[in-house]
Amino acid sequence: MSVLPWLPSGKLAFPRPEQALRDPPGLLCAGGDLSPARLELAYRHGIFPWYEAGSPILWWSPDPRTVLRPETLHISRSLRRRLNRRDYRVTMDQAFDAVVAGCAAPRADSDGTWITREMAFAYGRLHELGLAHSVEVWIDDELAGGIYGVAIGGCFFGESMFSQRSGGSKLAMVHLLGQMQAWDMPLLDCQLHNPHLASLGARPMRRAAFLAELKVLTARPAPPTRGVL
Repeated sequence: MSVLPWLPSGKLAFPRPEQALRDPPGLLCAGGDLSPARLELAYRHGIFPWYEAGSPILWWSPDPRTVLRPETLHISRSLRRRLNRRDYRVTMDQAFDAVVAGCAAPRADSDGTWITREMAFAYGRLHELGLAHSVEVWIDDELAGGIYGVAIGGCFFGESMFSQRSGGSKLAMVHLLGQMQAWDMPLLDCQLHNPHLASLGARPMRRAAFLAELKVLTARPAPPTRGVL
């Protein structure tokens, strides 16, 4: 039986991602904290937190990884028609807390949320430090959808997205990827596979290849991401 490593709250270190368990797939370690320094270190090494309220902090590095690149974005006919209507506006970093709250709200296909109050607070701190960002879609001056994540160097680590109105999250994703292309930011880390992301062109990537590219991309200077859109 494999023993899951436990992180002390003081020491900033992680096991190597290659040590992640096969069952459950990608689970690397538990414990530690959600301090900005630890979260940045985790993302730089292809690790992210994902856990439910009442459980210890769990850290993951799945294999394969799901990624999306601006040049491989798939826009369906219905989505293109929606984009061409232009009956919405898009902003960045104008309502970060509201986007996180929208992502954490109950959904029809889920009984709970992994975005705990502790997680929301932690990413709010990253936002204040200029590392976490949100893209907001507005229809009739109401928040219709959005996405938030972490930007380090040439990689954007997507955390979650939501739709309050039909297509809101897809509109946010398209505009995020368009801005990433303008920044020459080639990789969006989607973490785990789901049909919604696959329909937009997200594809699996072996962890070893992902980590090798991540090492190069996170060494780049970060683009001036705050409030660009």
